[in-house]
Amino acid sequence: MKPVKHLIYRKGSWIKFYCARKALFEDSTMDNLRKDFLYPPGGILIWIIISLEVVTFAAGLIAFLVTGQSEKELFALSRPLLDRNIGWINTIVLLSGGLFMANAIHSIREDKSKSSSRWMIAAGLSGITFLVLKCVEYSSKLKGGHDLGSDSFFTLYWLLTGFHFLHVALATVILLVLAGKVQKGQYSQGSHLDLETAGSFWHMCDLIWLFIFPVVYLLPG
Repeated sequence: MKPVKHLIYRKGSWIKFYCARKALFEDSTMDNLRKDFLYPPGGILIWIIISLEVVTFAAGLIAFLVTGQSEKELFALSRPLLDRNIGWINTIVLLSGGLFMANAIHSIREDKSKSSSRWMIAAGLSGITFLVLKCVEYSSKLKGGHDLGSDSFFTLYWLLTGFHFLHVALATVILLVLAGKVQKGQYSQGSHLDLETAGSFWHMCDLIWLFIFPVVYLLPG
């Protein structure tokens, strides 16, 4: 009987151990989920701001689509006046900048400050390139008499792309300022929340452009 009792005791111990371990794993998983929700990359505040910005741009794009349905002829005639070549180039530029920023965050997490700073400067330069090309496009539109008050198409075009232009300009300044601070050693592997915040904002600019470009430039009339 003793061996049987011993086996029962050992089996009961393993069951208790398994249950305790399972409970610990579940608690740990829930804690990680809560942490990921409350402390996303860059902090929850920037994600609240990003959510509001995305909703704002979404409303603008919906307004553009709805107006396009009610004024099909105007939109069909106006859309070919936009420079799609610059639009495509700027899409590649922004996506490249997003990759550069992702590499910058990866580098700082590995405590490679110099590499992180170089990637951030590259991302900032991609922002400058986008802004310069956008100014070339805007200059062409103004010379052609297509300003903010020309018609409903160009009113929405200027509002959507202009608002996005301001976001990219702000993000570019932030990236270049932070790149300088990284070079000075003000951020490290264990302390770089500002970089993740800037990266999140920069990726928002990428995401919004990926909706603006096809809706405003590419959709058939």
